[in-house]
Amino acid sequence: MNTCGLGHDVVDVAAFAEQLAEPGSRMRALFSVREVRQASDRARQKNDGEAVHLAAKWAGKEAFLKAWCDYLGDAPYPFTLDNFPWPEIEILDDSRGVPHVSLGKGAASVFQTDYAGSIPVIRSTIYMLVYLIGDTGRVSYPE
Repeated sequence: MNTCGLGHDVVDVAAFAEQLAEPGSRMRALFSVREVRQASDRARQKNDGEAVHLAAKWAGKEAFLKAWCDYLGDAPYPFTLDNFPWPEIEILDDSRGVPHVSLGKGAASVFQTDYAGSIPVIRSTIYMLVYLIGDTGRVSYPE
């Protein structure tokens, strides 16, 4: 099992919440309907703000992008930051609350890898770490 790419991200939840709340902000459009629904449901369950849960999903998206760029190395990137399909890179929790990366059809066709279905990720409150593992689609947890 080889690590093909590694990405991580840390999000300042307070600053992220301010960006979400700004009039005319387009931040919410960077998430899929399913991500927003999960974040809203989780906020109701935990009696906290939706921004906390969207920030965690944003960290996962950023971690995925960084892992993918690390994997590509010197190869040309398929997207720029301006046309990256943010809503198609979904960070969705399974029935046990474990977040996974799920690629939408358009993103999956571009990323054409053996791990284009669902990639488990490690998550603590606002820190996400993604290891892209060879052709197995599994995650390697740091010691």
